[in-house]
Amino acid sequence: MDDAALSGWLRLREQRDWRARSGGLTQAIVATLPHDRPVGVLDLASGAGSNLRYLAERLPMHQRWLLIDRSATLVSEVESRTMAWAEARGYAVNLSARQEMGFSSEASAEGTRAAQEFSIAGPHLDCHVEMRVQDLGALDEPSLFAGRHLVTASALFDLVSEAWLRRLASCCRTAGASALFTITYDGRFTCDPAESEDERVRTLMNRHQGRDKGLGGPAEGPGAAACAARCFTDEGYRVTMEGSDWVLGPGDAAMQQTLIDGWAEAAFAVSPGDAQRIALWRVRRLAHVDAGISHLVVGHQDVAAWRE
Repeated sequence: MDDAALSGWLRLREQRDWRARSGGLTQAIVATLPHDRPVGVLDLASGAGSNLRYLAERLPMHQRWLLIDRSATLVSEVESRTMAWAEARGYAVNLSARQEMGFSSEASAEGTRAAQEFSIAGPHLDCHVEMRVQDLGALDEPSLFAGRHLVTASALFDLVSEAWLRRLASCCRTAGASALFTITYDGRFTCDPAESEDERVRTLMNRHQGRDKGLGGPAEGPGAAACAARCFTDEGYRVTMEGSDWVLGPGDAAMQQTLIDGWAEAAFAVSPGDAQRIALWRVRRLAHVDAGISHLVVGHQDVAAWRE
């Protein structure tokens, strides 16, 4: 998926992601954060800022965020999307803010670009946001984690390797940071009405999820949430997981269509010999969507980890 298509997909799924997320795990993490000083938050693979917009009103009032994504296109959209969200809630937005953040805002790693910043302010929110374009392949820049109280990501972990997750857990432990990782695909999806090829397509798609996505080796795919839980447990964290499934009905037609197309493409990439079977499955599944009778459930897990 190119950046333009990914931008549209992230916009399409944002509200569904928010409804699926575990409110209980968010509350558990908030209880571990300081309330007497600004909370330093690192958002990995931040996309267009959905995680920021979800958490900003749920964290302690004073927040200092660093959002990192490898896509300059998506990073460039954080400000405008978040401005619209903030203004709809009556917050003031300062686009030229340069506040003392307690950690370096210089883009020092190879391939990074100059940081962009803005702030959001209201009676119960003082949120400064820095955005940076940077690859996350190695997590080898210590300053990313320095001064962070919370490290978070959404819809990322099924793309990363076990080695990457172990490095992340180690960096979080060194920083003393809590962790909240959400909407991690866990290998489950069910379709109604059912088609005979559903299981085959799911098997192939899950196999595709295990390919190397450039984040430390072969991706953990459907096993990523459980792997992350082990990695953080090994670093002395208390870890809790809760389901955050998408439950999609006829009102989610555009999202269903995008998913079905993506699943068919992934299945074909793994097994070109099944091309005709996959193509016919796609046609029937999309027909159910067009008829307003399609329901999909896509399994996800949220993971929260903190030091006691």
